Amino acid sequence: MNDAAIVHDAVRRVKAGELKRPTNCIHVDQLLEIGPNTVGCEDCLRTGDKWVHLRVCLTCGYVGCCNSSPNKHASRHAKEAGHPVVMSMEGGEEWMWCYVDEDFIVPRRR
Repeated sequence: MNDAAIVHDAVRRVKAGELKRPTNCIHVDQLLEIGPNTVGCEDCLRTGDKWVHLRVCLTCGYVGCCNSSPNKHASRHAKEAGHPVVMSMEGGEEWMWCYVDEDFIVPRRR
């Protein structure tokens, strides 16, 4: 499954209630089935910097580096653009993060 298909599937699953979300988080209802714009951090690719992990914005598809990366572009984008929810782009990870509610959206335990 490619990155766009993974994002589409995750958004579908959270809207269907298959992913556990914070009870007070209204932001997941606003998620779009939009795929990542690039295969790496958009800003780091422009500047030649390196990243640790990648996050995709579920409002616009922006790909930014995580908070363990020197530039923390994903969280900067969320703050500046007002886009609250990102999803990990790391293989095998199925979580999302809401910056506004500061909480994870994760698969439900079966």
